[in-house]
Amino acid sequence: MVWTPLHAKIHRTMRSRHLFERNQRLLIAVSGGQDSLCLIKLLLDLQSKWGWALGIAHCDHRWRSDSQANARHVENLAKTWGISFYLETANEPINSEAAARDWRYQALSAMAQANNYQYIVTGHTASDRAETLLYNLIRGTGADGLQALTWQRPLTTGIMLVRPLLEVTRIQTEQFCQEFKLPIWEDSTNQDLQYARNRIRQELIPYLRENFNPQVESALAQTAELLQAEVEYLEKAAQQLRQKALGIGDEEDSLALLPLRLNRRVLQKAPLALQRRVMRQVLQRILTDAPGFEHIEKLTALITAPNRSQTDPFPGGAIAQVEGDWICLK
Repeated sequence: MVWTPLHAKIHRTMRSRHLFERNQRLLIAVSGGQDSLCLIKLLLDLQSKWGWALGIAHCDHRWRSDSQANARHVENLAKTWGISFYLETANEPINSEAAARDWRYQALSAMAQANNYQYIVTGHTASDRAETLLYNLIRGTGADGLQALTWQRPLTTGIMLVRPLLEVTRIQTEQFCQEFKLPIWEDSTNQDLQYARNRIRQELIPYLRENFNPQVESALAQTAELLQAEVEYLEKAAQQLRQKALGIGDEEDSLALLPLRLNRRVLQKAPLALQRRVMRQVLQRILTDAPGFEHIEKLTALITAPNRSQTDPFPGGAIAQVEGDWICLK
């Protein structure tokens, strides 16, 4: 086996960030593109050091005429490498990026649960992280959206999603694939500029790289990394403040439903950043969709509003009203 600087980098990253444990079962999401081929090659080469059992999963969205051929290509690679292969094919073509992502994670989780894999591993890179940060920034978001992709997060009970390549750019994965002559499957939809992410990838990032910062992808990925730690800290502080304002303990927190009463005197002592986060956490419990900026702001305004002030109904019909020292949601 040829041991490259990228092998050493990923090996160090997995150890220092505690992304995996030894002798675990890893299900690798492989599309056939350069990032996922780079990922599976690295994990195959590191397998002997970690004692992993590896499997390859492929999700066919059926949104390209060559999607079946793409799936067969990945299956043949798995056979060549002697790895278990799992395929999930959509019942109908999925044409929305968001819907495709949700379906893909559901499919991967089902495959992992059915076959006893503890980890699902994806080939998201620093380039993906930079693009996601820009995409969310353009649409409007707070620090949570700007932190973009995280190194790991639980998908379902007992299954962790892990992204080991978040410090590797797409240029590096391409060079790695060329060095090892890995057979990349070119996805034609990556060139389709009707998708906002493709315009960011094909037009905006190259423009920023040429005119502002040659290392813009790494710089933006580092920004996302810094924000991730800050978001984790603020979320934990907001959770503690919310529990205090609700007058409950940790063991009761998951049981709180409408009606809710928040102590305004407790919240008034906190910085605005934490007030907003508390209100967002509360709204996440009562709204079916993620709360928007306007929802959070109108609830936060009640912290200092006159008695008997109230909001107009939130989606779903809930209303918040000031009753003395309390904000009541009902």
